Order: sequence, then structure tokens, then C-alpha cells
Amino acid sequence: MKFRPKTPPEAIPFRRGRRVVRPASVERKPLAIEWISPAVWSALAVEGTNAHRLASGAEIWLERFGYDVLLSYQTEPDRDAVLAEIDSRCAGYSYCPERIFGKYLPHHASERGAPVLLRGEAGGSLETEVGEAGVRYGLDFAGGYSAGLFIDQRANRVHLRALKPKRLLNNFAYTCSFSVVAALGGAETVSVDLSRRSLTRGEGNFQRNGLDPKAGHRFIADDVLAVLPRLARRGEKFDAIVLDPPTFSRNQAGAAFQVQRDFDRLVVLALEVAAPGAKILLSVNHSAMRVADLEWSARAALKMAGCGGRFNSTAPLADFPPSHGAKTVWLELK
Repeated sequence: MKFRPKTPPEAIPFRRGRRVVRPASVERKPLAIEWISPAVWSALAVEGTNAHRLASGAEIWLERFGYDVLLSYQTEPDRDAVLAEIDSRCAGYSYCPERIFGKYLPHHASERGAPVLLRGEAGGSLETEVGEAGVRYGLDFAGGYSAGLFIDQRANRVHLRALKPKRLLNNFAYTCSFSVVAALGGAETVSVDLSRRSLTRGEGNFQRNGLDPKAGHRFIADDVLAVLPRLARRGEKFDAIVLDPPTFSRNQAGAAFQVQRDFDRLVVLALEVAAPGAKILLSVNHSAMRVADLEWSARAALKMAGCGGRFNSTAPLADFPPSHGAKTVWLELK
């Protein structure tokens, strides 16, 4: 830090007979960010995972995707502070990222943009592949605000695969990672998302794992709130259902989905296609919603449907602090 000599008294301006007090310079506090331990890194490598959280702070975090790192930030000084120490930190894992992408975290969804290359060789392919518990997923850093895999759902994907459902309904499926792990266990899957492009990428994830996306699997590009009643009218039932909606979205007709307003209705509709004993993942990433809110919505829906259920949670992820990541809980119908 540079120190300036004190301003001589005669140089301090006056206004209406009073001295104008200039604000003292504010020293920037050290950036509070927690890096995962080498032991956690090694445990992830053993399980076949190279897509995970690398470091976490209040308004900044890093995610590892193979040999690429994605740095999400709100302020440029914090971004630059992390860039200055990332090499020394990664040396502790015997890891050297080839590229570092930056993603600004805006206060409004309308300001969201695709990640930009901060460091590394430009001109290479922005598509890559990562592994999670031995399952392969494709990423595209030019594909929009999200690269293609929500790593905070890792434990829930592992749990779903262990459940070995016969029929999975994956709502707001994005690139179909839940559908892939269910299919690897032998399930038929139905993946629903507004974006046809995301579902096409999901079909690619099936193929990456030796699965035929046309063999017992459906991909429906439509509004989940419109699809669920259609499935119910056809009498379709599923023993596993994923409800992982975005905070906000708008369908082709311009109708808006707002998770705080519409989550209750979503759970009610899901129960209409749930088989007896079905397991339903309830998940949101809205800062104002808690797991208790998800359970309240589920209890209200269960009461309307005249059935019972119980809640289960997966173990916390070692690479995520408690306050980070999606809020999730599993509902098991009785």
C-alpha cells in the first residue's frame, strides 16, 4: 500500500467557515475464500470425478472442469485476487489448469452472459468432456450462462443411480444428467425441458455413456406445467421424479414460471404421475427459499392428494460449504 504524506493544514479547504473532512482511505479486506483440501481432491479423483467445486467464497467461487477452471465472481478486484493465487493453490493438488474462464454473477438475470476466457490459449474448442463418478458429460463454455452440468447435484445423481428406478420423469431436465444416470441403471426415462437445444445436448450425454437415446427414452421440448397434466391424463406413472426448476423462465407463449410462486403447483402436478412409493427430488436454487419451504410445499401437496410421505437427504458434498449449492430434499411416498 502506498502512503501519502499528510495534507498540510493550509491545503485543507473550508466551506462556510468549516473544514471539509475528507474520507480516510479504506484498506481492502483480504478476500475470504476457502479452497478444498488435497484430501478432498484425491477422494474425488478416486471416484472418477474431475468436475467439482475448487474454492468457495461469499460472492466468488471456482469450479474445476477437467483441465479447465470456471471462476464465477461479482467484482473485478476479487476476480483478480483469485487469479493471482490460483497457480500456487493448484500446485498443492499437482494440478495446472490449461484455461481459466470467468463468469460475471449479475444481480439481474437479463445481464447474464456466457463465460469469457481469462487465461489460456484462445482459439481452441470451447466444448469439452468431464467425468463424475465415472459418468461422462459434455460441456460447452460458449453454450450460454451455464456450461452444461450443475455440479452441486452430484450427490443426488449418485443417489438416483443407486435407487435403480424403472421409470424416471426428469423435469427441467437441461442436459439430462439425471436421465443418464437413471438410464445407466436400466430405467426408461422421460426428459422435459423448454429448450430443444439443451435436450439435444442431453441426447449427446446418453451417447457419451454408451446409451441409445432412442431406446426407451423420450425427450420433450415443452413447458413442464403443460406436460405433467398430459402425462397424468394418459395414466403414466413414474417411480422416480426430479423437480429441479429454474428460479425464473418464460415459455413459448410468454407465460412466466416463478419458482417461489409456482413450486407448490408443481409438486401437486408431480404427485398425479407418481407411482406408489415413488421417490421425488425437490430442488431449488433460489436464495430466499430453504429446504423447510420445499418440505412445506410437499406436505401441502400430500394433504391435497390424500397420501403420506417422508423426507430424506443425501450427505453434504465435501467440496461445497454448507451455505452453497442448491437446496434439495428427497420425498419418498408411502
